[in-house]
This record gives sequence, C-alpha cells and structure tokens, in this order.
Amino acid sequence: MKKGIAVAGNMIVDTIYPVDHYPQIGELATIEDNIKKATGGAVCNVIVDLAKLDATIPLTALGVIGADEAGRFIEAYLSDYPNIDCSQIVREGTTSFTAVMSDNSTKQRTFFHFRGANARFSEEHLNWDRLNVDLLHVGYILLLDELDRPDSEYGTKMARMLASAQRKGIRTSVDMVSDREDRFKKIAPPALKYTDYCIINEIEAERTTGIVIRNKDGIDEAKLDLALTAIKEMGVAEWVVVHAPEGGYGLNCVSGERAKVKSLKLPDGYIKGTNGAGDAFCAGVLYGAYQEKPLAEAIEIGIACASCSLSEPGATEGMRSYDQVLKLYQAMK
Repeated sequence: MKKGIAVAGNMIVDTIYPVDHYPQIGELATIEDNIKKATGGAVCNVIVDLAKLDATIPLTALGVIGADEAGRFIEAYLSDYPNIDCSQIVREGTTSFTAVMSDNSTKQRTFFHFRGANARFSEEHLNWDRLNVDLLHVGYILLLDELDRPDSEYGTKMARMLASAQRKGIRTSVDMVSDREDRFKKIAPPALKYTDYCIINEIEAERTTGIVIRNKDGIDEAKLDLALTAIKEMGVAEWVVVHAPEGGYGLNCVSGERAKVKSLKLPDGYIKGTNGAGDAFCAGVLYGAYQEKPLAEAIEIGIACASCSLSEPGATEGMRSYDQVLKLYQAMK
C-alpha cells in the first residue's frame, strides 16, 4: 500500500486588483470592480492538482501560515479536498500574500509580494515521526528564505532538510522560481545533491547550469540535453524534467533514457490563463513518479495536466481527474 505524497513550501494568498492602467510614480490609478482572491504557491497549487487528479492518494500539506484571515482562507480552500491532511501546517507570523495589479488596458500584471510566514518555514517545522509518506515535494527553492540560508555541512538548509527526508526513505522532489542567475548558482546545486526528482522550467535550467537553452529560433535541444546532464551531475538521483512552452524534456538518471514530449495542439481561444500551468505540469510528473510510470509517460501526464490548467483563469480550476486528463491528451496530441 502506498503511503502518499507530502507537498511542502510556499502557501500564498493572491488578491487580484483590476486597474484601469498601471500608474507612473505619483499618479493615481482606479481599482475597478471584480477584485478576486485566490490561493497560490507550490503547496496550494500542486497539492490541489494532485487531489483532483486522484482522490484516493493520501496527501499532506506542510508549511507555515499565519493565524489570520488569509491563513484561514488557505485552510478552508485545502479542506475542501478530503484526501488533503492539513494537520501539520504550522501557524506562525503573518500569512504570505501577493497584491496583483492587473492592468485592464494592457492585460499585463504587476506583483507586490509579502514574503511573510513562508520566509520562516524550515526543517524545525516538520515532525519526521509523523510524516509517513513515500514522496516529499518542496517548492520553491529561491522563495523560502530560511531554507535558502547557508548550511556549513550541506550547503543550504534546504539541502539538509532533503537529506533528512532521504535518510527516512522518503523520495524527494524540488521546484524553483525564476530568480536572478547569481542566486541560482549558490542556492540550487546544494539541494540537487539530495533530490530524486527535479522538475523545473527551461529558464531555471539555464540559470542553474549556465547553459543557454533558448535562442532566437526557440529551444536548442542539443543545449537542453547538455543542461539535463549537468543537472544530473549535480546529484539528482532519478529524473531531471524540464518544461517549456514547446513541451517537456526528461533524463532518467539511472538508465540514461531521454524523453521528449511535444505540447498539445490547443485550439484558438482555449487558453484562459497561464497562472498555474507550471505547477500543474509538476503535479502530473509527480503523479507519474508516484505511480511508477515510465519517464515519457509521466511527462505526457504533466503536459496533459498543464493543458487542463490553461483552460481556466485560476491556478487549479482547470484540473480534472486522471481519466479526463488522459482523454484530453489523446484528443489533442
């Protein structure tokens, strides 16, 4: 009997303010009707996508939120899914949030992020004796301040936490955010030494390795292959998977097998929002790994999940059951 998946890290409340235009310094802009609130971050997005994919998987949410209105909003959202266990979420500080200014004239968004409780999350918030899972996914490297801190023995506190998980027989998975290149080279590699599954986008792969993957013509697949190998050599044990608008690319670090899966042919007008597509892809690949699918099949599931996510404006609104995800993939490939 499989024991389930834990998802740890960023838990965020996004408040989306539609504005008539984005102002210059000192100018006034009008906030218009239809202000919306939504959850975000790796925990809220990936764990709900997994819950929708398969209601039978035991799922555990791990992170830090405040004992405040925003924290209660996150708890209520996750509690809608019976297979998500919220009992190990810690209440401390002020819940992390993002104020999103959505310019109705240009359709561009500007983000003001308060790092808040997420910045406090550390291994000390985990109870290893209670955490009885097969797989631990942590996101996002470079957006979890305490875990990104240096560690004299492991390189970073994130690396130390992942090593602790592996010692307990828990497979580990990580995702990142697209931060500055100089931070990647210091903070990402130590964690990868204790990672079983690395699931990131092509920008993060470029900045982790220093290998330029995208040129004026699109993805340079030869360079992408070099980047996959470079990330494996940083210590990833099982799979390195990179997603991009063109598709998903993977390397099985054990067998040397490489996989490439093209993005689906989505009809005009299909895409309603891109907010949660990366997390949906990640959830699909994690599901494939958990169910012991071959690498290429796991990437197909990831591509299908991302395509489902694109069909709705919210990060997790478009996710469907596993059977429905497969039907969509077959219909659009």
